[in-house]
Amino acid sequence: MILQTRRAASLAVAALLASGACAALGAPAYAAGTETDLAITAAGTRATDRVQGKIAWAKIANQGEGTPRKLLVRVDTSKVDDTKLVVGAYTEGGCDVTGDTKPELWVCELAAGEIPGPGETTEVPIVLFKAAEDSTGPYTAPVTISIESPDDTDESNNSVEVDVELTPESGVDLGVIVPDVQTRLDLDTFEEDGSPVRPGDTALLWSEIANQGDLTAQGIKLTYQLPKGVAFLPVEGCEISADKRAAVCEDDAFLLESDTVLVVPLAVEVGADVAAPVTLQGGSLTAEAFGALSPQARLSQQATKPSFHRAEVREIKESEFADLDPTDNSDDFAVVVTAPNGGGGGGGGLPVTGAQAGLIGGIGAGVVLVGVAMFLVARRRRVVLVAPEDEKTDA
Repeated sequence: MILQTRRAASLAVAALLASGACAALGAPAYAAGTETDLAITAAGTRATDRVQGKIAWAKIANQGEGTPRKLLVRVDTSKVDDTKLVVGAYTEGGCDVTGDTKPELWVCELAAGEIPGPGETTEVPIVLFKAAEDSTGPYTAPVTISIESPDDTDESNNSVEVDVELTPESGVDLGVIVPDVQTRLDLDTFEEDGSPVRPGDTALLWSEIANQGDLTAQGIKLTYQLPKGVAFLPVEGCEISADKRAAVCEDDAFLLESDTVLVVPLAVEVGADVAAPVTLQGGSLTAEAFGALSPQARLSQQATKPSFHRAEVREIKESEFADLDPTDNSDDFAVVVTAPNGGGGGGGGLPVTGAQAGLIGGIGAGVVLVGVAMFLVARRRRVVLVAPEDEKTDA
């Protein structure tokens, strides 16, 4: 009875995104050039009970030579008490949710543009959402996330079991997402023109850093590493290494509030001597916070005259202000380079533009599920855009 009442309330506030049934894939039947090796990992499945919800990530890496024709993600939430925590998944291809009295299994198909090509990685949002406003931790439950494709030649790395956790701890919770670089940048307009990246081209590296904790992060450090064959162009406020493959962007006074996404676009250049087509791997970003503001200090910022003298800043190493979930503080990315004279370029990927801020911000923090339907509540987030000012070459 209580369960039905709670779900009826969810119906009133959710937008129905009912997907068609996702049929199970049969025995492997490879098409020429589609066989590959897919692997899955997960990050960011720990959330404070002082926020409404959090986006975690299932990360699917293509470690093989081909691009699969079809790819499903299965999220088994049968062991999660949905009176405490609701766990669900989202893909552009749509999801089917099954379960007699509660959601137990999500089967989501990836759309063509979401399927990773050789050397690429795609992130599938896994949303943790408090079942009720007064839900509190500590609470932990196991969730199994697996992938299935008729073109996958190695099933040994197709499943991972993680704990989803609701904790009563308070703190900063940074999360990082960096899409693979696939689109050329016009330096004159500083806009992406939609064409693939070729040797000698410039491109835009988008990164998003979200604070999904309940405290404001004070001071942030971003450490980038580029794949071999790619170099950073000059950028104000970041220290770039001699080989131009590493950059550290640091601001000890910057405030990243709870439920806020920091979007950082940096210009990079692919070497003219890179042998293409190729997917250059080895890129990464790690985000760190220097400290956290006390809840009282965070509230004082909302006054008409901010009073920062009451702020209390502590080192991030102190346990009460340590990042609540460091598993999602870093993300890997690749740079996809197409052959100089056309020839395809790797299937895929939509042009990465400013709308990429929606990767985290547009999904929102709330996903509620009812019966076999998926409901997505797109809660708006304030997006802080760091505009690159001097990212053109000095030459």
